[in-house]
Amino acid sequence: MIMSRTKFKLFFMSMSLFAALSACENDDKPAPVTEVLAVKSITPASGLAGTKVVITGTKFDPTPANNVVLFNTTPATVTAATATTLETTVPVGATTGLITVTTGGTTVKSATPFTVSDRATVDVTGEIKTNTTWTANNVYVLKGFVYVTAGNTLTIEKGTIIKGAGKEADPKAQGQGGSLIIEAGAKIMAVGTAEQPIVFTSSKEPGQRNYGDWGGVVLIGKAPHNQAGSKGPEGGIRGGTTNAGLGTDNIADDNSGTLQYVRIEFAGIALSNTANSEINGLTLYAVGSGTTIDHVQVSYSGDDSFEWFGGTVNSKYLVAYRGYDDDWDTDWGFTGKVQYALSLRDPEYADQSASNGFESDNFNSGEPATGPNAGLPLTAPVFANVSNLVTSGTPSNATIKGSGGYQAGMHLRRNTSISILNSLFVGYPEGLRLDGTATGTYTNATKGTLDLRGIVLANNTLPVTGKGEITDAQATAYFNTAARKNEVKDLASLLLNTANFTLTAPGLLPQATSPLLTGAVWDGKGADAYFTKETFRGAFGTTDWTKGWTNWDPQNTIYK
Repeated sequence: MIMSRTKFKLFFMSMSLFAALSACENDDKPAPVTEVLAVKSITPASGLAGTKVVITGTKFDPTPANNVVLFNTTPATVTAATATTLETTVPVGATTGLITVTTGGTTVKSATPFTVSDRATVDVTGEIKTNTTWTANNVYVLKGFVYVTAGNTLTIEKGTIIKGAGKEADPKAQGQGGSLIIEAGAKIMAVGTAEQPIVFTSSKEPGQRNYGDWGGVVLIGKAPHNQAGSKGPEGGIRGGTTNAGLGTDNIADDNSGTLQYVRIEFAGIALSNTANSEINGLTLYAVGSGTTIDHVQVSYSGDDSFEWFGGTVNSKYLVAYRGYDDDWDTDWGFTGKVQYALSLRDPEYADQSASNGFESDNFNSGEPATGPNAGLPLTAPVFANVSNLVTSGTPSNATIKGSGGYQAGMHLRRNTSISILNSLFVGYPEGLRLDGTATGTYTNATKGTLDLRGIVLANNTLPVTGKGEITDAQATAYFNTAARKNEVKDLASLLLNTANFTLTAPGLLPQATSPLLTGAVWDGKGADAYFTKETFRGAFGTTDWTKGWTNWDPQNTIYK
C-alpha cells in the first residue's frame, strides 16, 4: 500500500514527537545508585567472648561465608547475613578495637571500637525487693527508674561498673533515663577503694558521652526536712515508705547506707517540662547522719552535681567536676556538715538558670520563718575547706557552648542560714551574692546564723553584691567584718599550682609559699568537733586527696 504524502508527513511527525518524548523521559531518569559497602552500627557495642553481635550496614553478601569479619585482628564467624545485616559472635581471644568487614573484595572498618569485656552485662529494671549484691564480674545497666524498696539493702562490690541507659532504652519508663533510687527504709552499701572505686557512668561509648546521658543516684531517708510530709521528690520520683511523700519521721540519725570511693559520671537530666523537676548527679532527700558519704566524684552532671533536700547527713572529700548547673545546692532545711570539697569547672559550659558554686535556699516560693514541717530548722549546713575553680582567665560567662552563663561562687538566698568556712572561689562573675529580705537572709547574716569566715575571692567582676532588699553596701560590710577574716585577692598572689585549672590533669596543691596555706578561722560554727582544724583555706594543703580514685577524663575511659 502506498501512503499518501499527507499521511506520511503526519506519521513522520508523530514518530519524531515520540522519539523526542522518549529522549526527554530517559534524560529525566536519575542514574542508578551504586550501593557502597559501609558499616553503620554495631549492637551491642561491647561484650564478652561468645556475645551475639549484629552489624548493620550496606551491601553485605547474603551468603554468610562470603563476608569476612575481624574483631580488631581476630576473625569471627558470620552465622547469618542479609544485604544490610551480619550476625556473628565475639570470638575467643578478641581484643578491643575496630571491627573490619570485607565483602566482595572491599574492606571497611567501623567508626567506633567494639569493647571486648571480661564482664557479663546485666540489665536492671523496676524494683529490688530483696537484699541484693552486685558483683564486680558483671556490668549492670540501669533502665528506667530502679527502686531499692524499704527494708532491703543493695550491696555493690568494689570495682563494680554500673551504666545508666538513656531515655531511649526503656520507652515505657515515663521517658526518664536509668536511675538508682534508694527509698526511705532501704540502704545502699557501695564501698569502693581508692584502687577499685565503684563507677556509675554512661552506657554510651567513649567519645559519645555527654551531660545528662542518664538519670543519677538518689537516696531518700527519714531525717528532718522542712516541707509538708506529703511533699514528694521532684520529677515523679516516688517518696518515702508510703510512697505518698517524704513523711515526717524526723529521725536525725537515720541510716541510708554508705557511699565511699564512688564516681557518678554523665548523669543529671530534666524529668519533665515542669520547672524544678530535674535529677542531679547525686540527690539526697532527708538523708540522715547515720549515713556515710565520702570520696564521691560527680562528673559532667547535666544539672546540679550534688543537691541536698533537707536531712542531716555529713560528708567529706567531694568532687564536682565539669558540672552544668550548680555544684552544691542546699534546700528544704539541710543541716549536715561537709569538709574538703572541690569544684573544677569548664568555663565554656553553664546552665541557662545561671550556674553557681553554692546555691542555698529553703523554698522556691520565698522566705517563710518556719517550714510547713512544723518546728524544724531552715537550711543551715556548714561547709569547710571548699575550692570552687572556674578559670584562670577573665571571669567566666560560659555562653560559648552551654545554655547560659555563670553567676556567683555563692548565691545565698531565701532565708538560708548556711555557713561556709575557709574556702576559695575563683573565676565567677560574682564572688558572693547575698540575696533576700531584710528580715530573712540579711538578718541571718548579721546575727551569725549565716556565717562566712576565712573566705578568699579572686578573679571576680563583682566580688560582693546584694540582691532583693540587701544593698551592695550592706553585703560588702558584712563580708568585710574584720572578725570574719574574709579577703578579696589578686589571683596571681594566691600562688596556685600552674596546672590548677588544667581540666584533664589538674595540679591542685598550692605552691609552698601560697598565702592559702595559712589563715584558717575556726570560730563560731567552725568549732564543731566534726571538722579537722586545718590551717589552710580552700580544699588542699600539702596533700592531694583526689589522687588514685578520681578520673579527669571519663569521656575517653573504656569501661569493660
